[in-house]
Amino acid sequence: MISREQQTRLRVGEDPADPPRTPESRTKSASAENDWDSDSSDNMPEISDFEKERLANIAERDALLKQLSLDSKSAGLFATPPKPPGSGGSKPKKRPAPKRVKKEEEDTTPRRTSSRLKGIAAESEVAKRKADDELDALREAERAKRIRRTDSFTQADMFVAGQKLTGADLIGVDVITKGVAKPYERTFDSADIEKTTDKDLKAIRKEMNGMKLWDAWDPQRIKITPERVYAMAFHPSESKPLIFAGDKMGHLGMLDASQEKPTVNEDDEDEDDPDPVLTTLKPHTRTISSMIVNPSKPTHLYTASYDSSIRELDLEKMTSSEKYAPESTNIDEAVSAVDMVADDPNTLYWTTLNGEFGRYDMRMPLKESNVSSWQLSEKKIGGFTLCPSQPHFVATASLDRFLRLWDLRKLSFDNPVPVAEHENRLSVSHAAFNAAGQIATSSYDDTIKIYDVGAKGLSSWKEKHTLQDGDFTPDTVVRHNCQTGRWVTILRPQWQQNPQSPIQRFCIGNMNRFVDIYSSSGDQLAQLGGDGITAVPAVAVFHRSKNWVAGGTASGKLCLWQ
Repeated sequence: MISREQQTRLRVGEDPADPPRTPESRTKSASAENDWDSDSSDNMPEISDFEKERLANIAERDALLKQLSLDSKSAGLFATPPKPPGSGGSKPKKRPAPKRVKKEEEDTTPRRTSSRLKGIAAESEVAKRKADDELDALREAERAKRIRRTDSFTQADMFVAGQKLTGADLIGVDVITKGVAKPYERTFDSADIEKTTDKDLKAIRKEMNGMKLWDAWDPQRIKITPERVYAMAFHPSESKPLIFAGDKMGHLGMLDASQEKPTVNEDDEDEDDPDPVLTTLKPHTRTISSMIVNPSKPTHLYTASYDSSIRELDLEKMTSSEKYAPESTNIDEAVSAVDMVADDPNTLYWTTLNGEFGRYDMRMPLKESNVSSWQLSEKKIGGFTLCPSQPHFVATASLDRFLRLWDLRKLSFDNPVPVAEHENRLSVSHAAFNAAGQIATSSYDDTIKIYDVGAKGLSSWKEKHTLQDGDFTPDTVVRHNCQTGRWVTILRPQWQQNPQSPIQRFCIGNMNRFVDIYSSSGDQLAQLGGDGITAVPAVAVFHRSKNWVAGGTASGKLCLWQ
């Protein structure tokens, strides 16, 4: 056993085997240590004046801090520190974690008013009925804003802004690339024209590139519609460019581009620079998706809308009337496109976002029994056209990725079978027929495809004629960026119906803020641009016979090349 004396010596670092130290030995040891310190201090070098001053400053600072600590304690500024756990004091309580509150989506429904302030007993049947009635009334008011108008109305009823026009003022008397787009970067210019070896192709390229941007006003000042342009059309008149544009809210804008800019006296600072004269009407309550001037009656403009109706605007009387719509206003059949035949001024053809194709003779009463309809696609049909030379043939482009060709002469209502179909990698946006029997399509797979069914004997096909899958493939594929995104209208090709040369050509918007013109063989003829174009002219249309091209942007602005 180790004695208490030895345990004590172990704690202080002494050897327990050493003899016990007496008071005399401890005194002698301390004296020896003091002698060693004095000897060592004598051997140490002398402290410099700078070091002495530094040590004095440290001592003075320590004394000051000690004095401040004593003063603070006496004033009660420092609380007694809590006892550590296990020292007999109570353990500090853990603060509860804040409750997580699920962030709910913002509710756009109007708040109900206080029943207590109105003097209605809480939870009473009267309060519940009153709140439900108020909510239903608000919802009905919102729905009423979007429901179509079935009645006929005049220019005064539709007029929104601009100049009120008469028929004579409006139409006159002569009416008979793949990849990310880099803004303003051209992919076709004069150098490409000079490299052209084909004489005919070189001539048409020079002709197309000779078109200039209408510079009477900056394009930023030609706001033809209040909202994004969805559809455009030229009037067939060759005496002046008369342009119609429809936007996403149902507005119809009209511009006579033959007007000249008034002269402004530069010395008169108070005189404003006037904007171009425009007329804005509102015949529809929702997006105007398509429009066409009656090829047999150029005084009538037909507009199709997502409000499920097709309306006729009389350009002489400036009145609008509904020509087709479902029997009930509660039926939602958004119309995606409309077309007519040149030698039949009374029949309307249209497609819907539900995948239906319809036909109606306007001379008959508007009843369900007088309307012919076929379910041609399970998904929406984004665009279609009739073949101008063989109008019983119809080309449809749909969201299910198919281009289909139909023959209306013997088309079953129960089980319609196409003459031919071709599946694309992604959805097809539009299918445009020209007089030569060629179909141009735009697709989300960033291609423009051209199908030459005229060369396959379209005019000689009999009823129920069909093509094998391998016989209906594109003859030409052009790489073209079609990634419009959410805020730019879908790019759609549009042919010039009566070109003044043997070369067929069509135009389509370019995401680099140009309008491209291609031939039926896929050769690029021109790339139209100009100063002041700051947005994509996504909706591009050709005049029927003149070399005039118009483009509409997402901000409702117009670009015109002549």
